[in-house]
Amino acid sequence: MLYNMKELLEKADENGFAVPAFNISSYGMFNGIMDISERLNAPVIIEIHPNELKHIGTDVIAAFRARASESKIPVCIHLDHGASYENIMTAVRAGFTSVMIDASSLPYEENVVITRKVAEAAHAAITYTSVQDSFDPRMQEDRAQWHYAPSLHCGNISVEGELGNIGSIDECTGKVTEGMHFTEPEEAVCYIRETGIDCLAVGIGTSHGLYPKGFLPHIQIDRLKAIRKAIKEAGLETFLVLHGGSGNPKEELTEAAQNGVTKINISSDIKKAYYSKMKEVLQDDNLREPNEIEPACIQAMQAVAAERIKWFGADGKGHLYR
Repeated sequence: MLYNMKELLEKADENGFAVPAFNISSYGMFNGIMDISERLNAPVIIEIHPNELKHIGTDVIAAFRARASESKIPVCIHLDHGASYENIMTAVRAGFTSVMIDASSLPYEENVVITRKVAEAAHAAITYTSVQDSFDPRMQEDRAQWHYAPSLHCGNISVEGELGNIGSIDECTGKVTEGMHFTEPEEAVCYIRETGIDCLAVGIGTSHGLYPKGFLPHIQIDRLKAIRKAIKEAGLETFLVLHGGSGNPKEELTEAAQNGVTKINISSDIKKAYYSKMKEVLQDDNLREPNEIEPACIQAMQAVAAERIKWFGADGKGHLYR
């Protein structure tokens, strides 16, 4: 079942869990994530960064949509860290059901301007389909002819923005390579009102990439609670998401999921498992066929993905969407 992210995260917010957002960069990885999510009856966000999209191409999104549409679990196909309006329009035309515009490194006013522009465009994006079934709620009063109606899954693409900058960790030095700026509750409320976004990525202590050995990240749960409280009291229906989920302790991620984070991004953790196993498999010089090399890599990735699904409390939650 195809969903936009707002629809997907609404149930997570109501039921105190987080939906995992797994970054994939190949069709094999996509199938592997779909398989393990279906096995655990867990909602899932298939997340693709613009650089990953350049690698796999936009044509493959139609195949992703086809499998997701037939799946018994809810699936969102989301553009991760779109850096420009052009990135967003590429994703919209390709068939993504959700997009992120990341202007967090810009001054606040510039962040608002481009994010609002993206939200207006994505929310207006729509495709039409012919309707003949008299039981379809989109059917018009005059049923003597076919009518065109908005697609159930192509309209109203959800939008994620980012306020605060979580930075990236240099794995060798352990230093944050970008300035880290934590999200303030009052600023979050203003940003949501001024942009019209559906989901907000917050800076509460995580960083992109894998943390160096011995480095202990700390998610500021009190800050998270304050941001969520401010948004709720303002009467806004915007859901909180956490970037940089790889490498964080289970206890912190679980606590974040139980206190208002409804989406947690995982990229480095599953890719490390996938490519570490590939390096191991390729020690056998006789192997050259992808169907001999990749299955073990996908299984290694799935083991990590399954663990994160359970950490976030998403396992078994597919029934909530039926």
